[in-house]
Amino acid sequence: MKFSVPDMSCGHCAAAIEKSLRAKDANAMIDFALEARQIVVTSALDQAAILEALKDAGHAANPA
Repeated sequence: MKFSVPDMSCGHCAAAIEKSLRAKDANAMIDFALEARQIVVTSALDQAAILEALKDAGHAANPA
């Protein structure tokens, strides 16, 4: 699943997102495109759970 994360701008942002997602799915695969401000997540979680994890990390996101 691909998500647009408009306020993700640095490695610290990516680390916070990764920590939050891995707390919910330790096996999640996450690819970051910082310049495009997008992430691609492969996970057993559904889209709503991923969006909630992103929100928990302090980053609003939308499906891309």
